[in-house]
Amino acid sequence: MNEVTILLTLATVHFLALMSPGPDFALVVQNATRYGRQTGSYIALGLSFGILTHSILSLTGVSYLVQQQPMLFALLQLAGGSYLLYLGLSALKGLLRSRPSSETYDGKRETQNPIQSKRHAFSRGFATNILNPKALIFFVSLMSSLVPATMSLTGKGIALLILFGLSLLWFSLLAWVLSAKTMQKRLYAITPYIDGICGVLFVLLGGSIFWQSLLALTQ
Repeated sequence: MNEVTILLTLATVHFLALMSPGPDFALVVQNATRYGRQTGSYIALGLSFGILTHSILSLTGVSYLVQQQPMLFALLQLAGGSYLLYLGLSALKGLLRSRPSSETYDGKRETQNPIQSKRHAFSRGFATNILNPKALIFFVSLMSSLVPATMSLTGKGIALLILFGLSLLWFSLLAWVLSAKTMQKRLYAITPYIDGICGVLFVLLGGSIFWQSLLALTQ
């Protein structure tokens, strides 16, 4: 395949992966729905930089070396699983503390935003992606199967831009749509259910990764 075909294939595979439900998708949905566009947008930016970092590490072979070291990879899984568990339990704890309201949506957020700054929102997005061991495996597989070692530096640079640009476009669009006033009115009544679903998803994913890492460390 020539470089143009490789880049188009890379873009297609990555975009399909972005649209599939996972911790990144759930994080944007939960926070943009409840806390608004700015929080969702900075989380989207953090996720995109996490994806860019994974892409660079995979392209340079660093992620492959990490994956080939059982102890190091298990520790990464332990950290990633613990963080996802923290996000899930925090979401469920916040849900239990919230008080049901019979009021209609008036354009104001009734729940205080625990993400106090743009930097905090960015950091949460970045950490969620970079600590996800499944993301490491995905990008190692993606880069090794689609980007040949003989590809030009220009082609590799364009590949990185595509991965980062598509990620930022998708997650920002998701945050923008979910935080639009018309969408907020529709989602207002089911926001607690969204929080609950996202919290359970984080707990299940984090628990699974955490358990796998413990098994690997004890073997």
